[in-house]
Amino acid sequence: MTICSLVTVLLVEDSPSELELMSHYLNNGDYEIIKSTAAKQAFEIALKGNIDVIVTDVVMPEMSGFELCRLLKKHPVTQELPIVICTSKTQPIDKIWGMKQGASAYLTKPYTREQLINTIESVFA
Repeated sequence: MTICSLVTVLLVEDSPSELELMSHYLNNGDYEIIKSTAAKQAFEIALKGNIDVIVTDVVMPEMSGFELCRLLKKHPVTQELPIVICTSKTQPIDKIWGMKQGASAYLTKPYTREQLINTIESVFA
């Protein structure tokens, strides 16, 4: 039996270019990356298990990242998952609201590779 030391990160972002940027930043061998372009799809992926951290945008069609946080925190399978909100919503009230929805951390765009990795590590450690 081998022990996998990779951290599995579910990236939830409706912008293909932003999704690729995040993937590029995390492509250093420490992370297994699963991508989703919609919150509903991400919720279904998370329910299957094997996710260590979720990084989600807020502004998305059909379901926002805030709504995704609430769903994840209400479900017994996913309620302990750390969630990083990664968004262009920079107002203090947005951050407060995100944390009230169950986010473990709040990162605003634009961000650096180091900021993304440090934020993920801070909620996963």
